Amino acid sequence: MITLPAQPFAYTFELARTALVIIDMQRDFVEPGGFGASLGNDVRPLQAIIAPLQALLAAWRAAGGCVVHTREGHVPDLSDCPPAKRDRGQPALRIGDAGPMGRLLVHGEPGHAIVPELAPQPGEVVIDKPGKGAFYATPLQAELQARGITHLLVAGVTTEVCVQTTMREANDRGYDCLLLEDCTESYFLAFKAATLAMVRAQGAIVGWTAPSTAVLKALAS
Repeated sequence: MITLPAQPFAYTFELARTALVIIDMQRDFVEPGGFGASLGNDVRPLQAIIAPLQALLAAWRAAGGCVVHTREGHVPDLSDCPPAKRDRGQPALRIGDAGPMGRLLVHGEPGHAIVPELAPQPGEVVIDKPGKGAFYATPLQAELQARGITHLLVAGVTTEVCVQTTMREANDRGYDCLLLEDCTESYFLAFKAATLAMVRAQGAIVGWTAPSTAVLKALAS
């Protein structure tokens, strides 16, 4: 068992029963010209978490831990994209429209891919999801159960949307989740701070939070 300092109290997990879940580190959200930028967002804060995520991912792989990557997106005919999702707001480009990295949030397009620095390796789980949460309309629950996973280390973007939704879905399914503070980010700094506070409130009502350095130190020891 591994125990590390976290908020609101120490987090304990067993490596063999824990998965590192990296949410939606896709070019469409992290790079200029993608879906996130089309909504008028500055993507630079999201790019800043690539380096700490790289370090954590390398250490987790070296320790033999289970890795799960998720990608939000839709089939080319958008049959799995509700009109309300595509039509909401007034972005310059909508889901499915052609952008600098191909059609936005569409499977197989360049922008749908995970950034090269965090690309999945053979044998790692890759979950394509049509919604915000990683459990909705995906095989994630079955994949985790098949591996005996009970605990999740969660990272990725954006903190208040897909990351938080996935953590709440996981919490309802009985998983103990740790959100890695420096490996998640939002286009809005206040939203990230609020999400971290909500997750760990009331005795870890949704989960725990800790910096990735705590995990790295625990793995090294």
